[in-house]
Amino acid sequence: MQEIADILDNRVLLVALIACFIAQALKLLIEVVKNQKLNVRVLVTTGGMPSAHSALVTALAAGIGQTVGWASPEFALATVFAIIVMYDAAGVRQAAGKQARILNQMIAELFDEKHEFSQDRLKELLGHTPVQVIAGSALGIAIYWLARYAY
Repeated sequence: MQEIADILDNRVLLVALIACFIAQALKLLIEVVKNQKLNVRVLVTTGGMPSAHSALVTALAAGIGQTVGWASPEFALATVFAIIVMYDAAGVRQAAGKQARILNQMIAELFDEKHEFSQDRLKELLGHTPVQVIAGSALGIAIYWLARYAY
């Protein structure tokens, strides 16, 4: 039971998770403003503005730097981890989303000709644009900065 209490007392982890949740909440707000309807599914989906992954890993790295030291191996590890996550979000996952969009278009065209293929659609919004990643990272730094005295 003490282990759970220790996890809940980990301020670096809590601030990083708060940054992630705020990013997801902002996605909902942006969705409402953009489409004038409430779509709570955006709270649990990947992709969109801002990148919750970027907010999470940036706040985590900054919190580790603040707590353990900016010259520490732990901060270096967290920073490299953050860079990999953000690169993946804007690179590999974005490319996979583009491929899904093209495959979905091909499937739609095949069904127009009444072929007997599966109509299952692929998820197209997998990754982020570089702007969404930068916005998520900036949000993570802002949340860290607001909570830096909690460390």
